[in-house]
Amino acid sequence: MDDLAATNGTSTTNGGGGTEGGAEPDAARTAAAAPTAETRGSRAQPKTDKSEQTRALILETAMRLFQERGYEKTTMRAIAAEAGISVGNAYYYFSAKEFLIQGFYDRMTYDHATDARRRMAGTRDFSERLQIALESWLDTAAPYHEFAAQFFRTAADPTSSLSPFSNESHPARATAVALFHEVLQGSDLAPKLDAELVELLPDVLWLHLMVVVLYWVFDRTEDTGRTREFVRRSTPMAARVINLSRYRVFRPIVRDAKGLIQDFILPTIGKTAVK
Repeated sequence: MDDLAATNGTSTTNGGGGTEGGAEPDAARTAAAAPTAETRGSRAQPKTDKSEQTRALILETAMRLFQERGYEKTTMRAIAAEAGISVGNAYYYFSAKEFLIQGFYDRMTYDHATDARRRMAGTRDFSERLQIALESWLDTAAPYHEFAAQFFRTAADPTSSLSPFSNESHPARATAVALFHEVLQGSDLAPKLDAELVELLPDVLWLHLMVVVLYWVFDRTEDTGRTREFVRRSTPMAARVINLSRYRVFRPIVRDAKGLIQDFILPTIGKTAVK
């Protein structure tokens, strides 16, 4: 029976408890960050090593061909041929080509979250934790930099399922937002902030990551050096602005900012995992 299943969780809740120091994240957010045995756009697969190896082979072959030929010129038939499987078998695991990109999103986002959590362990300063999370993304994404430029045109289309704001991208986005929840809740800053702001900030920090990603896609400096410098210089600035929000004199500005976020930014982000 066909089933479009989410790989990295089904929903994101931005409030509630978090981590303190090296504490484990709450169960709901851990579930959102952990991949399951099913991939969106595929049939529900048995949990066997062979099926996972076949899915990984298809995905890795597709990523290589997208890099070599471009997303638009790569067909499912070509992917199947390169992977040494039948076209029907390729479609059994991924019902359409765009779900290969979604599979890539899911896998890379999970790898990023795992790496960032490891790097943040023992760090309490919010600015340092945020910079670690952003730099971890750049390191995780580095092998795919040339490929990213190939599909950016499609992903930038607001009607495309490949858009990071789409409902189809919800599982990967939920994993990333859960990570930024941990960035904040594991810091010494979270207890000092307005509770409503704490609830909204993980989504805002994910949007900040999207700005970094956009800059990274077009960065042609060695080892994307300009993007790394942008992260290094902008992160302390963002942390200072967030820190200032706890002072009474800035409360009216904070309330206005929360209103803008709630009314104009969050409604543009897909919140529902595709069933």
